[in-house]
Amino acid sequence: MSQDYQKILMNKRKRIVLIAHDNKKKDLLEWARFNQGLLAKHSLSATGTTGALLKKELGLEVECFQSGPLGGDQQIGARITEGKIDFMIFFWDPLEPLPHDTDVKALLRIAVVWNIPVACNRASADFMISSPLMSEEYERLVPNYEGFRKR
Repeated sequence: MSQDYQKILMNKRKRIVLIAHDNKKKDLLEWARFNQGLLAKHSLSATGTTGALLKKELGLEVECFQSGPLGGDQQIGARITEGKIDFMIFFWDPLEPLPHDTDVKALLRIAVVWNIPVACNRASADFMISSPLMSEEYERLVPNYEGFRKR
């Protein structure tokens, strides 16, 4: 590995954040219910409304941030930059214009900058959560941003 990258270790117990826009909350709840056994092996967090629904419907422990439009997206983005979130499942609605679209774009951008896995729909979430890597340690490569910081 070149010095252009640094390795960040993800433990076997992943720190997963779950987010769903209003029109996608039902889909996320159904997906989470189907994968409840797998999700229970990890540390979960979510935006406010989504987290409350997950707690109520599944009985899982979920750390709740603010609702997305009230700053939850920024809270999650900050956690990603701090290395406190390993994985994001974000069922967003591409057909529904949202007043906080810029927040959503910024959150997705931060996830890519820090190279965390992101599932934006049920199919990608199914493939990712069923990966053997979900139950193993994983070293994710993140570009070394030291040169960028010195600009």
